[in-house]
Amino acid sequence: MRDKVVAVTLPLLISRIIKGSLSMDTRYLNSIGAAISLSFIVTAAYAGSSVADENIAVAKAAVERAEQSGAPQSAPVELASARDKLARAEKANADHQRKPAIALADQANIDAQVAEATERARGQGRD
Repeated sequence: MRDKVVAVTLPLLISRIIKGSLSMDTRYLNSIGAAISLSFIVTAAYAGSSVADENIAVAKAAVERAEQSGAPQSAPVELASARDKLARAEKANADHQRKPAIALADQANIDAQVAEATERARGQGRD
């Protein structure tokens, strides 16, 4: 059977489609094509999930660093913004909204870094 599948050439396949006589070989090829397409879609869905999860983890670490650096006192607005965006990113990820989750996690990461940098700058000004 595999020899038949390999032996099917494009002109033969086209002529069978035009004549309307789809053989078992053609249906087999169509099934293989559909299975490959489905596997790409599933892989892309899982890849999106892992990217969102990674971005959220990075944002969580940035928020924790900012909290430990003293940012709650020197940059409370930026830190509150980072926490809010992180919570919204986690909710979007739980709702399988990957693009908003990634964008919000990236924004939370930036806000946390700004809060931490503000604390560092304030600390250097005190020296």
